[in-house]
Amino acid sequence: MTKGNILGIDLAKNIFHVCEMNLQGRVVKRARLSREQLSAWVVMHFQGVIAMEACGGSHYWARTFEALGYEVRIIAAQFVKPFVKSNKNDRIDAEAICEAASRPQMRFVATRSEGQQDIQNLHRIRERLVCNRTALANEIRGLLLEYGIIIPKGITHLRNQLPSILETHRDSHSTLWHKTFLDLYREFCDVDSRIEECDSSLKAISRTNEACVRLEKVPGVGTITATAIIAAVGSAKHFKNGREFAAWLGLVPRQHSTGGKSSLGRISKRGDPYIRRLLVVGARSVAIAAEKKRNHKDPNKRSINRTSQWLFNLADRRGGNRAVVALANKTARRIWVVLRGEDFKQPEELMPLAA
Repeated sequence: MTKGNILGIDLAKNIFHVCEMNLQGRVVKRARLSREQLSAWVVMHFQGVIAMEACGGSHYWARTFEALGYEVRIIAAQFVKPFVKSNKNDRIDAEAICEAASRPQMRFVATRSEGQQDIQNLHRIRERLVCNRTALANEIRGLLLEYGIIIPKGITHLRNQLPSILETHRDSHSTLWHKTFLDLYREFCDVDSRIEECDSSLKAISRTNEACVRLEKVPGVGTITATAIIAAVGSAKHFKNGREFAAWLGLVPRQHSTGGKSSLGRISKRGDPYIRRLLVVGARSVAIAAEKKRNHKDPNKRSINRTSQWLFNLADRRGGNRAVVALANKTARRIWVVLRGEDFKQPEELMPLAA
């Protein structure tokens, strides 16, 4: 039982495989354990670093072992795969986790607390409900089209127009028609109300969380984005700088360079796609608001800040969509600064634009 060794655990529902590796990279111990045996076996037979692959239940076990005084390293699955030798099984996976964790340049996943997991649960449930509502709205709109009834795109149009459609066409269609669409409308309202409940819960969390309050001062960051970032990241200490945080979200160019020639492509799209999408949507709303301000009818209200001017210049050179993604990258870097404990400072306003 050497303190400097690494214990790789291949997680599962019931049966776990563990592999202990020394500093020289030699396997010194293997075991096949049940869920009930795992914690007690680790306490009795091991002192050192515990490594696991990021998967369902990994954060639970990380919190469990950290409470017992162990250092825990969670590794993303794509970084473990290159260390799997030939055939794949649980025994070999545990050994590959040990080898991956022993690499000095390896990147690790931060352990989420129970509070972060609670917030993430709300986001996952809300995202599923939003997808269900969109699918249901499209179904209602498509079915009504077969009867010559058109509802414009958008949840708001459906929410406002469907009750009047049911009332107006009550006598012009069959009883079955009315019952079918009434049931669909009730289902839509039920999903809509559940989404509002999730939003209310997230707003309550945001009001009581100091980091969320500071994050919401960043342009393009609202309650949904702020709570999602707190649930996924929590602290800026896991990243060296803002660029590393933006790279973790997949908002930096993909690089494929060789022979001294640098080649940068589209954004890498690594990391959490949910947060990346929220940042891009938020950046697009900021861009739309800046454009409206630039084209305001009142000349005295046409002043813009330096960020907006940078956005307009980039959009003229590279296009609007690229400019929005670049603004999302800038927003991610600002978020990292705010997570360090600093308050966001609004960009300096420029002189009013001429008519």
